[in-house]
Amino acid sequence: MFDPLPHPRLFGMPPGADFPAALVDHLRAAHADRPPQDLARVRLIVNTRRMARRIRDLFDQGPALLLPRIELITDLGQSHHLAEVPEAVPALRRRLELVELISALLDAEPDLAPRAALYDLADSLARVLDEMNGEGVAPEVLEALDVSDMSGHWARALRFLTIARRFQDDGEARLDTEARQRLVTQMTLAAWAEDPPQDPIILAGSTGSRGSTNLLMQGVARLPQGAVVLPGFDFEMPEDVWNRLDSALTGEDHPQFRFARLLAGLGMTPAEVLAWPGATSPSVARNRAVSLALRPAPVTHQWMNEGPQLTGLTGAMENVTLLEAPSARAEALAIAMRMRQAAEDGVTAALITPDRMLTRQVSAALDRWDIVPDDSGGQPLQLSPPGRFLRHVADLFSTRVTAESLLTLLKHPLTHSAVKRGPHLLLSRALELRLRRKGPPFPTADSLRAFAAAHRDDMAGPWAEWIIATFLGRERPEKVPLAERVADHLALAERIAGGHLDPGPGKLWEERGGVKAAETMDELRRESVHGGSIDARDYATLFNAVLGRAEVRDPDSGHAGVLVWGTLEARVQGADLVILGGLNEGAWPELPPPDPWLNREMRHKAGMLVPERKIGLSAHDFQQAIAAKEVWLTRSIRTQDAETVPSRWISRLTNLLGGLPGEGQAALSEMRARGAAWVARARTLEAVARIDPAPRPAPRPPRAARPDRLSVTEIQRLIRDPYAVYARRVLRLEPLDPLMKLPDALLRGTVLHEVLEHFVKETRDDPAARTAERLLALCDAVLSREVPWAEARHLWRARMARVAGGFLADELQRRERGDPVGFEVKGRAEIAGLGFTLTAKADRIDLDANGNALLYDYKTGAPPGEKKQIHFDRQLLLSAAIAERGGFETVEPRLVVGAAYIGLGASAGEVPAPLDKIPPGKAWEDFCALISAYYEETQGFTARRAMFSKADTGDYDQLARFGEWDVTTGPDRREVR
Repeated sequence: MFDPLPHPRLFGMPPGADFPAALVDHLRAAHADRPPQDLARVRLIVNTRRMARRIRDLFDQGPALLLPRIELITDLGQSHHLAEVPEAVPALRRRLELVELISALLDAEPDLAPRAALYDLADSLARVLDEMNGEGVAPEVLEALDVSDMSGHWARALRFLTIARRFQDDGEARLDTEARQRLVTQMTLAAWAEDPPQDPIILAGSTGSRGSTNLLMQGVARLPQGAVVLPGFDFEMPEDVWNRLDSALTGEDHPQFRFARLLAGLGMTPAEVLAWPGATSPSVARNRAVSLALRPAPVTHQWMNEGPQLTGLTGAMENVTLLEAPSARAEALAIAMRMRQAAEDGVTAALITPDRMLTRQVSAALDRWDIVPDDSGGQPLQLSPPGRFLRHVADLFSTRVTAESLLTLLKHPLTHSAVKRGPHLLLSRALELRLRRKGPPFPTADSLRAFAAAHRDDMAGPWAEWIIATFLGRERPEKVPLAERVADHLALAERIAGGHLDPGPGKLWEERGGVKAAETMDELRRESVHGGSIDARDYATLFNAVLGRAEVRDPDSGHAGVLVWGTLEARVQGADLVILGGLNEGAWPELPPPDPWLNREMRHKAGMLVPERKIGLSAHDFQQAIAAKEVWLTRSIRTQDAETVPSRWISRLTNLLGGLPGEGQAALSEMRARGAAWVARARTLEAVARIDPAPRPAPRPPRAARPDRLSVTEIQRLIRDPYAVYARRVLRLEPLDPLMKLPDALLRGTVLHEVLEHFVKETRDDPAARTAERLLALCDAVLSREVPWAEARHLWRARMARVAGGFLADELQRRERGDPVGFEVKGRAEIAGLGFTLTAKADRIDLDANGNALLYDYKTGAPPGEKKQIHFDRQLLLSAAIAERGGFETVEPRLVVGAAYIGLGASAGEVPAPLDKIPPGKAWEDFCALISAYYEETQGFTARRAMFSKADTGDYDQLARFGEWDVTTGPDRREVR
């Protein structure tokens, strides 16, 4: 098939060429006049299964032929003469083995990383070991590295790395994938050296970025009928530039660096690389411009010298659009609009980006037109319904079940999915309402049985017992063998998915997500015997990482002409319109991930790949993709956090074109104009007609609908935020309690009230018991019974201990003034003629020697000062008025000679009510005037009438649509019926 050459046989295809199509076309043409068996003797080796499928599809389009042998580079080890080479150790097994080593390292070096990074560290260590095997770096090379002038961290990491490498080499048949591939490559090359194959062998599509692949490419190129076909070879780059790509530290990030390294290994020059027959680029002029823009630094003088020689730039860039959107949302919407138009026109459009957030935003934007893109990346398994379900189940072993975590699982679509899913959801929703209203925050067997007893449903009892047996008491934080952990996890997941009426797994393992989850769990179960023992938190971290490595793909659901590709898929596919999205630094190219084991200099000295390798591969992908027939280059100027930095390739291209007067600047201007037009269209699509903001509500309900009963604590709300009283008392809307109750100020006040009530009652007749020790003992008892949060118990107990001394000193004076006669005493008083009732509950009422009343109210927060009590907070003043009218139960009408708030906040102390300025009679008179005013139908309940601070929030601010108006907006006193 190939004529003899004085040097190894290398072919190249220019950027923009449809690599698989050009490869197949020439193979067909070269064998058109040959016997059909000649093509069958050709051995075609490609680097990805996608490439193999595309080549096979192109051959299947006809005419009928005997096809060449199409195989992958990784299939070399399946030859019969390599049967003695053991299979590679599964990647998951190797990582589980390394988890134990990393765990021991973190125990010894806790400052290295948090334990949540356990599996990530094991994964990164496994990648380093794989790379050492692939690049042929022996452990002795690492041991010989001089780290004396570096920090102690790198010395520790290097020492651990050599230990891990020896662990990897212990025993027989422990080759990982990279080590096996390198061994297979070396054995294959040795066999070819002894008996060179005479039939054509073509290795196509690889860049040689891995050491073992580079060795194989050199071996194939030297065969008598061997050939290597390089994708995206830059025929436009001068030889002196090629010669500068001689160091990984300076040239690794260049798109052609891997080819330069291959040429050096073969002893060839770029001029000796042959053009693959029939492979053409849509625009040679564009390739020249991009090649010049991507030259290795320094490039300014090259642009000045060679830039003016570029011709035809306007025509070369006429199908290139540069879209610089103001935000990521605008970028995604503009891309979606262009892909929608392509679908209408019957044009194949492909979005290429490594930014998965952008692809999700584009998919969401396409959904408005009912277009589902064909996404090659799929969905991460951990974000699929089975993945989320399994993650929630794993958390049951590490933390106590809360109301929130329980409801999260009960309402998951896979829970109780075998039979009677509907009744299960009804019970779950009823349980949610009960937990919101009554708690407890940590459900118990007693609380669940109480719910079942109060619920009129025959299914409630067995259902509650199923929850008790399945969800409660699953905490197992201690170290347990991983195999046992996985078995318990699987059993519990299937029990929850089946429900209380079916012991099976329900629908957990169904559909594509369930099938993939089952495969992942089976692999984890098989390899778990190699994982040692692990505690519950580390298992949850490990399990999340294992799920994160798997993806759920549905190739049958997407639109055939609207495609989303990763950069790897883009190398082997072709599209009429190629959109390169997310071209910002940090996204494309992605920043090299942090390496806790070897720094850049250590990698270079050891002969390993430097971090810039991924940038160079991304640059090669960019150079190939921008050479397509029609191209969009898109980026967002800002993200939610800050302004972005354009991708280095965009910056270089725009700087080059912008520095070329005439055609260059004109071409750049037109590229940006086309992008700006689409940004404007996206803005127009989302433009909405202006809607006037809501007015500040001040509804005027009829008198009969107005509240006829309020408590003394609600009077402050009536003064400050009348709309809140309207919403609660007229509309009868109650705020929805949070699902997971928190130790808030309300609970703290309730608990401390109970503590002080018990203390005062117990010590009323026993002065010797009025000690701080007794007070704190009571506090401990109440906290242990009422507060299930350990942290809150410690904090509140510390607060009580801090104020105990001051409280006891003040209590001594209070006892000298009077004796307690009532606790939590209910009271009421009516306004004659209005039919309005004012209610109260006095925390404590004392009587002095003359029979006069003293009122006290406990405040766990800051007690209101005199001015607040006079103008807003009239709780104690009105309580005094009720007391003088005989409104408190068990307490006859008394003269109130004193009232005070007992502070239990930052410090103990009393804040008296200003009875001298607002006596009870005056307070009652003012109150009657206030209620009479609100009984007038012309009086509206104004929202946020006199809030203490504009930052204060109310339960009904959203209902009032606060934010569309502010305190400067006049009230809309609208009559409501």
